Amino acid sequence: MEFSSCFELARLPRLLFGNGQFIHLPALITRFGSRVLLVTGDRFLEASGHWEWLVHALKQQSVTWVRVKVADEPTPELVDGAVAQYRSEAIDLVVGIGGGSVLDAAKAIAGLLPHGNSVMDHLEVVGNDIPYQGPATAFIAVPTTAGTGSEATKNAVLSRRGENGFKRSFRHDALVAHTAIVDPQFLRDAPRELMAAQGMDAFTQLLESYVSRRANPITDALAWSGIEAFVEGFFPLIEGDFRADEDLARVAYASLISGICLAQAGLGSVHGLAAPLGARYPIPHGVACGTLLAEAVDINIRLLQQQDQQSPALSKYARVGSLFRPDFIPVNLNEQQRQHEALIATLRRWIESLNIQRLSEFGIREAHVPTLVAESWSGNMRSNPAEMAADDVAELIRRRL
Repeated sequence: MEFSSCFELARLPRLLFGNGQFIHLPALITRFGSRVLLVTGDRFLEASGHWEWLVHALKQQSVTWVRVKVADEPTPELVDGAVAQYRSEAIDLVVGIGGGSVLDAAKAIAGLLPHGNSVMDHLEVVGNDIPYQGPATAFIAVPTTAGTGSEATKNAVLSRRGENGFKRSFRHDALVAHTAIVDPQFLRDAPRELMAAQGMDAFTQLLESYVSRRANPITDALAWSGIEAFVEGFFPLIEGDFRADEDLARVAYASLISGICLAQAGLGSVHGLAAPLGARYPIPHGVACGTLLAEAVDINIRLLQQQDQQSPALSKYARVGSLFRPDFIPVNLNEQQRQHEALIATLRRWIESLNIQRLSEFGIREAHVPTLVAESWSGNMRSNPAEMAADDVAELIRRRL
């Protein structure tokens, strides 16, 4: 392992991980005060029975609450509306309970409640370029899905869909959750298609941060542990007749670690493209990641073999490939090449078995490729392991049309 480079590790939340940890939420809330803003999804908590229990527990603790529901990817208008509505209500704490969209909305609302201004003042690239200084209202994150790792990051991703749409981050260390409660039992009732898309997002984040140019010894160790957990638990979880606690925990852990790693090491070309895809078309983020991942790995390996055969990313791709044993690999390859082929073949098989849609199923056509390429040059592209030219990004899109 290479230790010659300098690196830093940003702050993380206090982490409570494990089955049944959700039960600690009411007591944690009382440490911050008696007035809480709950940011949730539209239906899941009621359907699962957790909402009734939480409301009863808060009443017992003499905590009063107000609620914001997030039914889709959060927009600046949703955040600004919540801030305007509740800023004068002396909120002591914001709690986000839901998937990545819910947590991102909660994070942004918590950041702006003390100030009352628009999130457009601080949104990257499309905003007003006003530096955010904090402080934020205290924030507790409770993920109920396993995909984004938003509970461990400092960025709130907000979107507007359409021809002039965007998907950009409000980002600052002050937005990191005080505490993240990761309870794998929330995953038990998740639909297979949701679990599939979000699982591919988590694995993409683990793999991209593992091979990132910004990776360091700490993120390497964490990403590898997340990759191993995902490989061991993901397919047994979504294809089995029951949801074993061990597999639920493995997938929840992999998602959490993917968030930690992306926050520290950055991502790559898949996420560089996922942002404009999600902004312009009704494609779920996990589907965008899942459909592109195998071809992005194939293109990155080819480019690295041309650009820098000593790149550590080549050995890392091979290490991940060593976890898999596909049905057929050409015999006229060296060991590293065989492992690369094993990784690519396995990812392609995953995409097929999970029925991950192609981009064309969301209305994306050849004529849209130049615009998507032009809008893909984000920080994620700068941490991609290979130098990608516009033609390489266009090839990646075309392979999945």
